[in-house]
Amino acid sequence: MATVVTPQPAQLERALTPINGPFRRNLNTIFIIWYREVLRFVRDWIRIITSLAQPLMFLFIFGSGLSNSLNVVGGQANLPPGTPTLDFRTFLFPGVLSMTVLFTSIFSAISIVWDREFGFLREMLVAPISRTSLVLGKAFGGSTIAMLQGTIMLIFAPLVGVNLSVGLVVKLMLEMLLLAFSLTSLGIVIASRMKSMEGFQMIMQFFLMPMFFLSGALFPLRNLPDWLAFLTKINPVTYGVDPLRQAVLRALNLPQFVLDALGLGVKIFDTTLSTSVELGIVAALGLIFIVWGALAFNKQD
Repeated sequence: MATVVTPQPAQLERALTPINGPFRRNLNTIFIIWYREVLRFVRDWIRIITSLAQPLMFLFIFGSGLSNSLNVVGGQANLPPGTPTLDFRTFLFPGVLSMTVLFTSIFSAISIVWDREFGFLREMLVAPISRTSLVLGKAFGGSTIAMLQGTIMLIFAPLVGVNLSVGLVVKLMLEMLLLAFSLTSLGIVIASRMKSMEGFQMIMQFFLMPMFFLSGALFPLRNLPDWLAFLTKINPVTYGVDPLRQAVLRALNLPQFVLDALGLGVKIFDTTLSTSVELGIVAALGLIFIVWGALAFNKQD
């Protein structure tokens, strides 16, 4: 069972002190909620270790099982002789990163349901602070946790042929943070309506696996059936997976025709989106979800 961490009375007093002014008070509230979420994460080593189990199984069991028959993603017969081979686990690694971020982000919102069941959420809702600051604190805390969890997964990158550099690590962390913020905000929207952890978990399982499998995390986005291509394009996670994959695979200095065969880039109306556009979509969705979540909290009694 996760450790329940509550802000110290002195912290709450500083956050609620009128002389700080509304802006300063809301900033303090955001920080305290963020700190509470992160502190609960770093103190729960069992949670950290067990949350890595499923991504590692996909990477080393699922990935190793397919790598023997898929040395070159996209079909070796379609590529010129002498084309450098690519371990399927290398192709899969960015998808596993997105999987880690997806599951951690969404389930971090379960703390809202937990706080509601134990009465702590009601205490925060009746406090003289902006409810929007509560939502932002939860979103920043959940996205930080998901980014840290994804960063831990980078330890295993050299085992699947991914050579890390400082620039690549920073780029991946920023992309994971943006994706995590969007997904955590989505989780907050859903959690704001849930009354029990059991109900939240059932709904999340209903959404999580389709979002993961339809994101292109496990397969290239090229030459898909029309119905499958449509579903991948309306999936928010797709626009977070592709920038991660492009960052990893382009760092390997593969020939351009190999990158083309790997199906990089989301294609809409015969136009391949750039990574900046994809990240812009992720950011826009995150903004929509966080506003939606704030409105949902402001309507609660």
